Amino acid sequence: MAKDQKPQRPDPRLPKGFRDLEAVEIRAGERMLATIRAVYESYGFEPLETPAFEYTDALGKFLPDTDRPNAGVFSMQDEDEQWMSLRYDLTAPLARYVAQNFDRLPKPYRRYQTGPVWRNEKPGPGRFRQFTQFDADTVGTDNVAADAEICMLAADTLEKLGLAGKYVVKVSHRRLLDGVLEVIGLGTSDAGDRRLTVLRAIDKLDRLGPTGVRALLGEGRKDESGDFTKGAGLSAQQIDVVMGFLAHPVPRQAGDPGAQLLENASFAAAAADLAEMRRLFDAAGYDDTRIRIDQTVVRGLEYYTGPVFEAELTFEVKNEDGDTVRFGSVGGGGRYDDLVARFTGQRVPATGFSIGVSRLQAALAHLDDGAARAAHGPVVVLVMDKGELPAYQRLTATLRAAGIRAEMYLGTSGMKAQMKYADRRGAPCVVIQGSDERARGEVQIKDLVEGSKLSEQITDAKSWREGRPAQFSVPEADIVAAVRSVLDRYR
Repeated sequence: MAKDQKPQRPDPRLPKGFRDLEAVEIRAGERMLATIRAVYESYGFEPLETPAFEYTDALGKFLPDTDRPNAGVFSMQDEDEQWMSLRYDLTAPLARYVAQNFDRLPKPYRRYQTGPVWRNEKPGPGRFRQFTQFDADTVGTDNVAADAEICMLAADTLEKLGLAGKYVVKVSHRRLLDGVLEVIGLGTSDAGDRRLTVLRAIDKLDRLGPTGVRALLGEGRKDESGDFTKGAGLSAQQIDVVMGFLAHPVPRQAGDPGAQLLENASFAAAAADLAEMRRLFDAAGYDDTRIRIDQTVVRGLEYYTGPVFEAELTFEVKNEDGDTVRFGSVGGGGRYDDLVARFTGQRVPATGFSIGVSRLQAALAHLDDGAARAAHGPVVVLVMDKGELPAYQRLTATLRAAGIRAEMYLGTSGMKAQMKYADRRGAPCVVIQGSDERARGEVQIKDLVEGSKLSEQITDAKSWREGRPAQFSVPEADIVAAVRSVLDRYR
């Protein structure tokens, strides 16, 4: 006789690269998003929501050139056999929306949007396939004041999140580096690989210093482990031009260090844009400690067409190896004037900034900002007599009507289990009403936070009964004021 086969049950596991979020992290995230939203609204940006899916060809970066176009994105076919993909950022959907509604939108069009995005990439430590972004973009103007305003928006957002003195918004310009590369003879398309090697070397300035970058611009560099990275193979004269550019502020006029670069049209136009942005920053009260012109910023240079921005946190943390490092970038953006043209054939200038919500939230948690403001759980009304459920429900409704987060215990266990439940819920206090209290028209309030502290000083049952730490009685009519007095201690 065959043995009964065990039923096949699915293994409760998360897909690789995804994660669950629990109450404390969700609430901290919601507070952070509300702060960001308030700053964006104060600048006059309007909210927009676009669907999670877009047609794959509309996304632009990943086109369906295979049987299943999932290189970098998650894709599926709809009933019409058209490929759709989960959005990988919020900018490509914006470009589609603007192109689709161009005639009726005000110009410039100013929108903000937050939501999850998805990347079909190999996950790793701190690298997830789903994460949240918060973007603000201005579409329809090439005025450099729009770029300056986006930088001010980023700075104000970080200030409002409690990061004053712990961040800097760095600003550079894609055409600065175009000009430098043209001057050293790498301005043509056939210099693509060497151009990229030069840009990657510049991007390592903070980590490797001038000596390391100089080596990568030349023949290459051997690191501490002995691994060798091949360099760009520039001549000494070419390297001197690049290193001179990195060593001094962006020249504005003849006589400034590196002023010979102003003879290049691309470089001169970029330097003029940055000088105008600096004047706007100064006029609005944003000094170099908040927004700084920094020509070492290298980001998305095949994507951006003008100024580029990087919001960097400057405080130090310990990395996975125990080394002290700066926290680093939590957002960035720049000018992109060609994206909408994919749909319309017409150049539509745009500039924007994107915050990496998860990384920024991790930074706030590291500073104990999120922990310090973590919300307590609800006030729990204990059920001492199941025959009096309507009375406990009335107490709970009274607290809720007063704007206090509260719940009546809905289980079937006794006093000890109910207290354990309230503790696990993170309740700041519980409401207790037995038959004696009900006869007197009273309730007891037990402060669980203070009680936990005081209980550490109690050594026996007698002192516990006599002390009844942080527990007091009030008339039932005063329940709201009594509970609020407890809650106010921990705000």
